[in-house]
Amino acid sequence: MLTTSQLLENKCSHASTALTPAELSGYLQAVDGWTVIDGKLCHKFTFNNYYETLSFINAIAYVIHAEDHHPELLLTYNQCDVKFHTHSVNGGKGGLSINDFICAAKIGAIFQQSYAHD
Repeated sequence: MLTTSQLLENKCSHASTALTPAELSGYLQAVDGWTVIDGKLCHKFTFNNYYETLSFINAIAYVIHAEDHHPELLLTYNQCDVKFHTHSVNGGKGGLSINDFICAAKIGAIFQQSYAHD
């Protein structure tokens, strides 16, 4: 089984093949709190206030730029919805690739280290 640590050690690369349903199930186990909705890997992060939410956006901006894998972001006062999918898989029709899970693991780690509330 794939672990979060293994995802954190990887770097995104060009993906042309989508994950199979069996692979997808294994990858989901490695990224706590993420779900697949309408073919996208999704997570809703909650914060104490707008400042924390903006701070999170700035923190993850570095990672998603470095990985060259950019999610859909929806920012509200104290929430940030993050949705990943890979446009280049399934013959350009899109789907989920390992890149989505690499970035999800890295964003999840940032949240846990800096913003998770007891």
